[in-house]
Amino acid sequence: MKSEPSSETALAVRDARLELWRDPEWQRLWLAMQVRPWRSLAVVPASEGAPADFTLRVAVTLARTGMVHLGSPVQVADGTKVPLAYLTQFMEEVQRCTRDGERILVAVAPMTKNPITLSIAQATDAALLCVLLDHMTSSRSKKTVAEIGFNRFVGSVIFRGDDLNISAGR
Repeated sequence: MKSEPSSETALAVRDARLELWRDPEWQRLWLAMQVRPWRSLAVVPASEGAPADFTLRVAVTLARTGMVHLGSPVQVADGTKVPLAYLTQFMEEVQRCTRDGERILVAVAPMTKNPITLSIAQATDAALLCVLLDHMTSSRSKKTVAEIGFNRFVGSVIFRGDDLNISAGR
């Protein structure tokens, strides 16, 4: 009779966080984002209150989920710290990707942290609003949607801290 190795004696321990794109909730989110056609999509935090890499983590996980679905690459651009001096160059690179037929997810910072977030979100084909439960305010979330434009959003998603193994302020 063969016994299963315990996690203490296993040669490798699988970290479930590394395969979030296999989670049915992430797959449902990806499919829900296909409500209308897009090539570039801004991943927008509802407000301040999440770690600086919050939207980048969301974008990377969604890109991996999308690659499984589409069978082709989905690019990720980190727009969270792009300064005004590089906005034009950054957006030209995003547009080059979409012209070449690729899809690209653009992670951005909260609008109160980076003034170019609004420009990036309005220059992409669509946007996804990301809310970190118990860390973001609904009044600021509403303002973010209003400033970017309600019709630009394909939807919104609420995350708990453990959805991405994150905690605010880290």
